Formats: sequence, C-alpha cells, structure tokens
Amino acid sequence: MTTPLSEIARDRGIRYFLISFTDLLGVQRSKLVPAASIDEIAAAGAGFAGFAAWLDMTPADPDVLAIPDPDRVFPLPWQPEVAWMPADLYSMDGQPLEQAPRLVLQHVLQQAEEMGFRVKTGVECEYFLLSGDAHEISDCRDRQSKPCYDQQALMRRYEVIRAICDAMLELGWGAYQNDHEDANGQFEMNWLYADALVTADRQSFFKYMVKAIAENHGLRATFMPKPFIHLTGNGCHTHLSLWDTAGNQNRFYDPQGELGLSELAYQFIAGVLHSAPALCAFANPTVNSYKRLNAPVTRSGATWSPNTISYSGNNRTHMIRIPDAGRFELRLADGAANPYLLPAALVAAGLDGIRHKRDPGPRQDYNTYTNPPPVDKVRRLPLSLADVLYQLETNDILPAALGSTLTHSYLKLQRQQWQEYMAHLSTWELETTLDC
Repeated sequence: MTTPLSEIARDRGIRYFLISFTDLLGVQRSKLVPAASIDEIAAAGAGFAGFAAWLDMTPADPDVLAIPDPDRVFPLPWQPEVAWMPADLYSMDGQPLEQAPRLVLQHVLQQAEEMGFRVKTGVECEYFLLSGDAHEISDCRDRQSKPCYDQQALMRRYEVIRAICDAMLELGWGAYQNDHEDANGQFEMNWLYADALVTADRQSFFKYMVKAIAENHGLRATFMPKPFIHLTGNGCHTHLSLWDTAGNQNRFYDPQGELGLSELAYQFIAGVLHSAPALCAFANPTVNSYKRLNAPVTRSGATWSPNTISYSGNNRTHMIRIPDAGRFELRLADGAANPYLLPAALVAAGLDGIRHKRDPGPRQDYNTYTNPPPVDKVRRLPLSLADVLYQLETNDILPAALGSTLTHSYLKLQRQQWQEYMAHLSTWELETTLDC
C-alpha cells in the first residue's frame, strides 16, 4: 500500500509540494500545494488551463489535471521543506492527455516491454554558468582556448558544483564525477544510469535544480544548445541499453559481438540511423540547435557535436559512439531536448530497427571533422529546424510510435517557433544585404 503523501510530509518535514509537468516545448509548469491538502490534490489532480502551457490547446478547452507520481518525491536539498513531484496529465473525464510528454514516454516504454525489453538510459547534461542576467561567462579568468578539465576554473566554481553534486548524492542518484567542459564557463555532472523513466524524471529535475542553485549563488545557468558561436555548445549525450523485463540481463551485451554488442544492439542502432533526420526534431528542437550541429571549428579546435548520420567505436566525431560493451551513446541531442520526448523518440526509432532487423552497415572510424566522408557514402545531418520538421512529417515510424496527436501538436507548435524566427530581422541580414 502506498504511503499517503501527507505522512511522507510529516516524516520529512515537507511543508509544500511542487506538482510539475513538462510541456511539449520542454517548459516545466508547476503548482505549489501545501502539505495539508496534498492527499486530496494527489488523488484528484492539480488543475491547469491547458492553453496556458505549450500543449496545443485553446482557452475554450476544459482544464487538464496533473496527477503526481507517488513514487517520485524529490525533496529540494537546498530547500528541504519543499518537494518536487513529476505529474502526468489527464482530461477532466480521466483520459490521459495524448500529447503529454511524460505519458508519451511511458507509452513507448510499454511498447518496448511488450517486445520483451526494459530500457535503461543515462544522460550527460552540459550547461554554462553566466553572470546573472548578462550574456557573458561568469568567470572572467576562464579564458583558455582549451579549458576542458581545467582544474583552476573548476575549483573557482566549487561552491556551486558542490551544492549540486551534494544534492544528487542526497537524493540517491549515484553522482560520481563533475568536470569543466570544453567551452569556457561550461560544466558537466554525471550520475548513474537507471530505467528510462527514472532518468527522464531526474534529468527534468536536474535542469530545475541547476538553475535554482546557480541563482542562489548570483549566477545564471543555461542549457541553451549554442549560446556562444565561438565556443562548444551544450550537448545532452544519451547512453542506452535494452535489458530483459526483469532488468537482470543486458540484451545489448555480447562478449563475442563486435565491440561487445549483440546483433540486437546493432539492429537498434540501425533503426536510430534510419530515422535520424526525424529524430532531430526531438533531439535538436530549437532554431539555435542547428548552430551546434554542422558547426564550424570552435575556439578549442573541435565542436564535439556530430555532422554525419553515422556510428563508430570510441570516436566522438560521429552521431553514435560505442564507448564500451553493452551500450551506445547518442551524441546528437542538445541541452534543449525535452527530457521525455528525446528518449521516447530514440526508443521508438530503435525498436523499429529491431522489428525490421535493420542493418547499420559498416562502422565508420574516420575523423568526420578532418576527413569528411563522401556524400554518397554517409548522409549529413539536417541544417535547420524547418528541415527536420519536414523530416518528421514525412517519417512513417516515429509518428506511429509516439501517436498522431503528439506528432500533430508538436509539429504545429514547432512550426510556430520557426515562423516567429523567420519574422525576425537579424543584424547579419542588415549588414550583408541592406546595400543590395
């Protein structure tokens, strides 16, 4: 029997609960519920006007109800009287909201389970620490051209990094390392992999936590894909493996297979490669995302982001890297990726590869930055958000797995984003074409 949230609140000294959901554009929406009424709200759901979030709804639509997951209570380590809870969205008549990202992920994971698989993922979330509201690196001494792993710059931000890492340790995530990344002012923090929904909830909370703790230190954290043209962008590298439904046997592991991967794993990888252009709609969901992909060389000498639809061994210049036996790493996604829609689309693409026994072709071990392959050998990644929205619309795999409602709503909202961008007149346009 599930322990009532009011009892958990009394035991842990929780006074308020943040009932939170993530909308289609990755924005977290919440209501702050006092512990005195949490049992009633948890049972009935917290009401939200769907039009007020990016859910493709109108002001005439009835409210949506956010019902928190009772197995996910995250007390804020920096504010322990408040607990965060991810929620699923339902209509007033109790029907699941088909375009709700967390429910979409659960739907795809159910498809995997019906095929006999349990999905486990891990993520590497990169972010910048900026000065307050300014668009500048918070550490004026962080100026090296190759700042990755820089000890001095890392320790100058020790107080912030420690607070975030301590929080993850307190929450039991198994945080195990923190580093200064390849761009000035950029950091990455790692925790253990877990079931895909657990990782998605943790990633969602991580983004909130990093921003909140940074603000407490007078800084601003951003996961924006490419906030500085001359520096490496923010990736969200995703590691994935399929297990049996009990979670005991890694179905991707084969000690006799090439690089320690099973035939099943290569079929999954082939599915991801096959639907890669459409997958970009979820892995790289903003206009700014395409300043990270296919980018020119950065100040450090490399962008660390892919430009070809290819896979390799332990080679970070490709879209998919196989760093170790029994798993692969998708290096495509960036910091703007929706924590729920990214794994949902990734799993959907991979399961299609298994169903159709797709072949990924030969592994590519060249350096794509210095020795790009011929265009007739390997496909290039899309160049813009408009490109990938067309790819998603014409793809017959991801919409079928994610649902027509989700696909229609997502395309509609993302096209609005593209149209808003196209309505903007940039400084570059004025400087280069005003004299035409």
